[in-house]
Amino acid sequence: MSFVAVIGKDNAPMYLTTSDMEQELDLQYHVHAALDVVEEKCLIGKGVPESKELYLGLLYSTENHKIYGFVTNSRVKFIVVIDSSNVALRENEVRAIFRNLHILYTDAVCNPFYIPGESLTSKKFDRAVQKLMSGNA
Repeated sequence: MSFVAVIGKDNAPMYLTTSDMEQELDLQYHVHAALDVVEEKCLIGKGVPESKELYLGLLYSTENHKIYGFVTNSRVKFIVVIDSSNVALRENEVRAIFRNLHILYTDAVCNPFYIPGESLTSKKFDRAVQKLMSGNA
């Protein structure tokens, strides 16, 4: 994994981290471009709320990266950028990454000292996401 972003329901970044600091700006651009695809997929899925799938799958790919998305019930978006060279990562593994990321996010926002809508500054959350990234690199 190259980049993980947690985007609030107002499309403001709540948490951004990368394993490649030299490409950080380029990866942020990919995340912001992916937000349009996420909004489009969410609008299409509004017809049948019972079958709402949180995992959005592959949003788009570039020559060097694959960008995947996930939306929570509270409209918080998770976007993960993975190197295209990592062909060993299958769809079910990407789903597992998002499931784990969602659990970490839920634990972080359940902290009584966390103010809803603010950036995620928890060191525990950051360490857990870094561990998740390195485990699936």
